Parts: sequence; C-alpha cells; structure tokens
Amino acid sequence: MRSFYLLVLAATVFAAGSFSANAFLASSSPTPPSSTSYTSTSTVLCEYIPTGFTKESWAKFKKTETEKNKKTPNLGRVGPKGFQSRSMQSFQEALERGEADHLLPVFNAKEKLARGEIKKQDIPYMQRGGAWDNSDVKGAQKKNWLSSDKAYAAGGYKKSQSVSILGEGAGLDWTGTRQTTGPAQSGVKLGKNYKAPNVSQMKGDAPEKKPKKGMFGFF
Repeated sequence: MRSFYLLVLAATVFAAGSFSANAFLASSSPTPPSSTSYTSTSTVLCEYIPTGFTKESWAKFKKTETEKNKKTPNLGRVGPKGFQSRSMQSFQEALERGEADHLLPVFNAKEKLARGEIKKQDIPYMQRGGAWDNSDVKGAQKKNWLSSDKAYAAGGYKKSQSVSILGEGAGLDWTGTRQTTGPAQSGVKLGKNYKAPNVSQMKGDAPEKKPKKGMFGFF
C-alpha cells in the first residue's frame, strides 16, 4: 500500500515538473505570428470645416471667395489694400508746408455721418477706405498733389514695397553679414547740437523767412 502511494506521488511530481517546464519554454520562446494575422488598413482623409459651417455652406463660401479673388488683381502686393495712401516723404513735405496734418480716427463715424454731424471727408481716408486726396468723395475739396506724389504714383511706390521697417530698402540684417553704411563707418561725428535736416533742406530749397518778433514776442 505504501508503495502505491509513493508511485502516485512520483507521478504527480513528474506531471507538475513537465507542466512548469513547458510553461517556461512557452513564455521565453513565443511562437511568431503568421503573416496572415495582419490586416492592411487605409488612411482616411477628413476635410477641415470651420466652426459654424456645414459641408455645403463651406463649399459655397469657398466658391464665392474664389470668384471674388479673380476680380481683384495683385493680391500679393505689399502695403495697404483698403485705401489709397501717399508716400511718407510726400506726407512729411505737406506737413512742413502746412498742407497736411496727423489724422485721428473718428469714433461712431457712421452714426455721426447719418445724423449729419460730420461730412464724409471729415472721416480719415484710411478709416473710410478712400484716397488721401479726397478723390473718392464727390464734392469734397481735393488736396494738392506734390511732385513727389506724382513720382510715387508713376511707379515710385514699387521702391517702397519693402519688408524693411523703414518702408524702403532691404530688410533687417538678421545674420550680421551685410556691409553697413552710415556716419560711424564714414567717420562723420555728430555734435551735441546736431539737428536733422527737414525735407526742404535736403532738397536744397531756400529756407522760409520768419517775421522778427519784438519785445516779449508781441511787437
């Protein structure tokens, strides 16, 4: 009887050891999956539709914008597109001659215009989307064109179509490799009382004579 129990115990230990060995081998050396276990997938492309649009309304909007752009040439030009401006040089000349002034926006312009409180030419041309000489306003007094305005309109504006912060010339020298020019390079030293010339002086015009003032500036 004792021999029978020993035989059963030995068989049980052998079976358990065989199971443990098989489990170890299975975990350390997994069977590679067959090539048929992978399935090919295709990429799904989705269209971007902005918030507030349906697919149909977005398609209609894009079609309308495309037709509108066909009627508006030179969309890639540099500079303002909503109004006709003059050059900075012309504005400075007119400012020194007393023919121009700095423009400030008019608040509630449409309401004031509807009530008759202001006229259309009283709204700055940049705000109303017009021209600096008031040529867009019927019956308004037209502003005088200077020779620099005519040169600018004749093609000089292309010179000002620049990425430079100064409006003309090359952009900033981000790499520092461009040859620089200026007073420091030419050896010119500016004194404490140096005053930059105005446009008239740079053009060589004769300075305007100012009336002499008497005592206390009244006589």
